[in-house]
Amino acid sequence: MNKQSPWIGNLGSIAVTLALVALWQTISANKWILPVYLPSPAATLASLSEGFMQGELFKLTLGTIERMFYGWVLASLIGVAFGSLIGVSAVMRAWLQPMLEWLRPLPASSIMPVAIALLGLSPTMVLLVIAFGAFSPVMLATVHGFASIEPRLEEVARVLGLSRLQFILKIGLPNALVDAFAGIRLALTISLILAVVGEMLASQDGLGTAILQAARSFRSADLFAGVAVLGAIGFGSNRMLDFLERRLLAWKV
Repeated sequence: MNKQSPWIGNLGSIAVTLALVALWQTISANKWILPVYLPSPAATLASLSEGFMQGELFKLTLGTIERMFYGWVLASLIGVAFGSLIGVSAVMRAWLQPMLEWLRPLPASSIMPVAIALLGLSPTMVLLVIAFGAFSPVMLATVHGFASIEPRLEEVARVLGLSRLQFILKIGLPNALVDAFAGIRLALTISLILAVVGEMLASQDGLGTAILQAARSFRSADLFAGVAVLGAIGFGSNRMLDFLERRLLAWKV
């Protein structure tokens, strides 16, 4: 089977995007949905341009990115650390399996009311909620990566007299990074979602609050502009993480 050229895939993606924008323009032009609910692409673009030129939208975007990034980094570091400690020991995996299975389906947003009760509507609350919600997939993926390590590598480590920490750093973690990055990628998406939800609930300056205010005042162009910026943040951060992953795991290819 011939491998598809990346250029063909990119052109296909652009074609689908343009088709969706054309459909959006058609619906808007014929007013099949009232403009107060669905603005035209031109109105959304004008709102984006005005927001960035005035600087307000740029400031809000930076606030959301900052919360997402700090929460994601915190969750990734703690998740990999805890996942490594649990994954390196079969006994700990067995003891903690019930807790891990309990964490797996737990909605990240479900702990937000608890965090509000304990910490109030503060930036710290939003950051900790993001970190907690994004922590679980990183930890579980890292544990799975350690559990999948070739048993003969553990025998080699024992023969070489490596300590538990040396095994984690020199053998375990490099082999578990492929699985860990799958969790880190998912954590990035969760971090963006929780940053927006946290801003909406805690009234913190960011795109979440701006989108909520635009919806309440029926400023559909501003609402869609905010959603478009969130989509761009998600797309751009995912591409940067993909580049980082390919660089760090180049030796796996």
